[in-house]
Amino acid sequence: MKRIQHKMMWAVSASLLLAMCCPMLALAAEEAEEYVPSMYASFWSLIPPVVAIVLALITKEVYSSLFVGILIGGVFYSGFTFERTMTHVFQDGIIGSLSDAYNVGILVFLVLLGILVCMMNQAGGSAAFGRWASEHIKSRVGAQLATVLLGVLIFIDDYFNCLTVGSVMRPVTDKHNVSRAKLAYLIDATAAPICIIAPISSWAAAVTGFVEGEDGLSIFIRAIPYNFYALLTIVMMIALTIMGADYGLMRKHEENALKGDLYTTPDRPYANAEEEESNPKGGVIDLVFPIVVLIFCCVIGMIYTGGFFEGAGFVEAFSGSDASVGLMLGSFFAFIITIVFYAVRKVLKFGESMACIPEGFKAMVSPILILTLAWTLKAMTDSLGADVFVAEIVKSSSGGLVNLLPAIIFLVGCFLAFATGTSWGTFGILIPIVVEAFSKTNETMMIISISACMAGAVCGDHCSPISDTTIMASAGAQCNHVNHVSTQLPYAVTVAAVSCVTYVIAGFAQTPLLPLTIGVLLMIGVLYVMKSKNMNLE
Repeated sequence: MKRIQHKMMWAVSASLLLAMCCPMLALAAEEAEEYVPSMYASFWSLIPPVVAIVLALITKEVYSSLFVGILIGGVFYSGFTFERTMTHVFQDGIIGSLSDAYNVGILVFLVLLGILVCMMNQAGGSAAFGRWASEHIKSRVGAQLATVLLGVLIFIDDYFNCLTVGSVMRPVTDKHNVSRAKLAYLIDATAAPICIIAPISSWAAAVTGFVEGEDGLSIFIRAIPYNFYALLTIVMMIALTIMGADYGLMRKHEENALKGDLYTTPDRPYANAEEEESNPKGGVIDLVFPIVVLIFCCVIGMIYTGGFFEGAGFVEAFSGSDASVGLMLGSFFAFIITIVFYAVRKVLKFGESMACIPEGFKAMVSPILILTLAWTLKAMTDSLGADVFVAEIVKSSSGGLVNLLPAIIFLVGCFLAFATGTSWGTFGILIPIVVEAFSKTNETMMIISISACMAGAVCGDHCSPISDTTIMASAGAQCNHVNHVSTQLPYAVTVAAVSCVTYVIAGFAQTPLLPLTIGVLLMIGVLYVMKSKNMNLE
């Protein structure tokens, strides 16, 4: 009897175990078939980033807006089921973004850069440069033009550009009553737009990697004269500064800055940091040396990852570099060298340098959080097939109206980069399509269209509140992020509208000189009209 009961107990246990395993096996089988959401590669795939952007602009609160967009992406992906939504948002999204090696490298780079900036401030380098600049830069126009010049000179990487230019020029622009929103715009407009026309930059390396079957670097260089958005953005900054033709929300910020209010809104990031006393031992060298070392080490780090020390040429190594690893290694060695340099100069003891580590990390917490949420939102968008949806639109439009295709590609690149917050992702989607469409038929149109793709991606990246470069510009200027986005948007849209006209002309002329000349004249004309309108209102 006991034997029979024992057998029955085993049978029941086995049945229960099998019943418990069946759903797991079914789920595993479903996953093995590679789950594809019902909204994949449809218009709905672009809804999550659009919702996040609209909410951020309306509520002026970026964290919750990004998370709502992420949640909507998870719901669309799961087919409105709770368990799969939560799993996708947290496991595939947030954890997936933070476990990505490239993303982690960028975060480490940001932390090290924050620590370096803190050390330069503690050593008195920033204050010494401020004193030097106050003797040589006598006006608001001079302070803004100096910011533009420094941004142009630091062309290696947009992240590096944003945080370095911000930390160096912030005391100077503050002294001349330039609003934080205007500083953030100048930083942002000399980050990606400069990197995309610099052959030696992490952006050039990224673009050349997407041009398969062609000499990527050669094509990148030939595309520079056609990169109208980047070139016209530089014209815009210089003309805007010299003419004093601010308009839109930026005009209000600048008027308030002249009265002593650099922020305009109640949110004043790092306002109390200005009260810290500077180190009297510090000199301009304590700012210049770490920046020069950082540039040198970052270049070495990037060509190292591209195989330069294994026999590859400099250009080849830079084109094949891993920007994340290169910048991380470069910033680490710059950090070590700066510690030794300050110790030798006796402006910062070893213990004081170590105290800057948590302070520098804390300064980067907000950008790191926004970046993590922005990367997660991009993961949601990718899982819904937004790239496939946009690629099909571009392919379907390439048959007719060939001469208008550069303008169409520019607009598509703007929208895609704006919605996803990434330029490099936009390059990866559109450039291979352009190469395939024109490489064997019309090489000039291929060059113009690739440049239109790059310009559109930079424009969308420049405008998007979820773009990592936009986030870094806000951090570098220590400006409220939504203030930065809302004040620079009218400027970026103005340049985008003029650039679209130049790409229409370039599609027919197939030469850069005529459309660029018309674009420059249009840009100056628009600023003159805006300035006259503001004067009449007064």
